[in-house]
Amino acid sequence: MQFFDFHHHDFTKPDGIFNLIKTDIPPKGFFSVGIHPWYINHNWEVEFEKIKDLSQQENCVVIGECGLDGLIKIPEELQRKIFLKHTEWAQTIGKPLTIHCVRRFPEIIHLTKKISVPKVIHGFNKNKDTAQSLLENGFHLSFGKAALHNVSLQNILREVPEDRIFLETDDEDFNIEELYQKTAEIRQTSPEKIQELIAYNFEKIRNGN
Repeated sequence: MQFFDFHHHDFTKPDGIFNLIKTDIPPKGFFSVGIHPWYINHNWEVEFEKIKDLSQQENCVVIGECGLDGLIKIPEELQRKIFLKHTEWAQTIGKPLTIHCVRRFPEIIHLTKKISVPKVIHGFNKNKDTAQSLLENGFHLSFGKAALHNVSLQNILREVPEDRIFLETDDEDFNIEELYQKTAEIRQTSPEKIQELIAYNFEKIRNGN
């Protein structure tokens, strides 16, 4: 059984979306590409032009990860400028966004108000109020390793609408199957049903829904 991994960093993994860092060589399978706020540098404009070229490949299915991080030294004005470049480009080519967000959820919600492409907060591990605010504003939530043990996060995962859920490993060293099994347990269903659900959600966002 293949378990779709919405956001991962394992070049050899056959099923899921490989997160391309900057302009590395893309895999044969699905990938995402963008400028992570951690990796912003003086050369970002040149890098972004390369990202625009890469993102037009058929197997590039998501723009990002990109976003805002309130814990890094990169000036927030520059972070916002680059994030908006990603949102505009995603809207132009009609591909979903994978978003990295640390302590800047109201800003992310505000900056994406006018775009219609699907928006996914990857590695979601915040509280119920934050989850509710994101869901009310049309975001999908992708859950990672923290959901295996964090009870409050499990309570959120239990209540998230089924059409807004994704599961991922990110850069954590664990088997995605564990997360599918835990999610099935939390939502009182089977791993096979969660597998079908995630596959359906992925096809929906690929089609712009």
